[in-house]
Amino acid sequence: MPVRILLADDHALVRAGVRALLDGLHDIVVVAEAANGREALASAVALQPDVALMDIDMPELNGVEATARLKRESPRTRVIMLSMYDSDEYVWQALRAGAVGYLLKDSLPAELDIAIRAVSRGERYLSPRVSRFVIEAYVADPGGGLGDGADKLTSRQREVLQLLAEGASTKTIASRLAVSIKTVETHRSDVMRRLDIHDIPGLVRFAVRAGLVSRDK
Repeated sequence: MPVRILLADDHALVRAGVRALLDGLHDIVVVAEAANGREALASAVALQPDVALMDIDMPELNGVEATARLKRESPRTRVIMLSMYDSDEYVWQALRAGAVGYLLKDSLPAELDIAIRAVSRGERYLSPRVSRFVIEAYVADPGGGLGDGADKLTSRQREVLQLLAEGASTKTIASRLAVSIKTVETHRSDVMRRLDIHDIPGLVRFAVRAGLVSRDK
């Protein structure tokens, strides 16, 4: 049986390049592509792929949040996080969300094949450059973390925070999440209270530090 892959990345050229590599591998089939975490989650629930290659930094719903939800809604799908970041903070967030692999985007093409085969066998795979102490800390204490403060928020609150940090208006957020404007305002107030941050620029800075949005924002 071929390994069925979901490929999620918000850059079309990156998806095309990764897909070209995957199409050249034996017994690996791409069953869906997604441009953001929300699309990735919907495709995973509908298609139940074996492996999701998930970009960590995507708009609307980032790869970490999408992975956490995917593990609840499509538990048989094993996630390999794709990232340009090799910092311990990002790696830890991915592992804590439920990813079983972490692959740097500057890895050699052969490493992609190795990572997919490993996780499809039930193993974990992390790029060699990932700090060893992060792996050891995760194995010793899967419930731990780096304490960036994001764990004070619910999944929906982190989603609202990401959208706010990306510049979405309250009306836009309400439309995307299919909730009322008042509900979004309540979430925003709760986020500010829990983080003790009471202005949007401060929330944006926090979201960047916590890895909820790109450092380029």
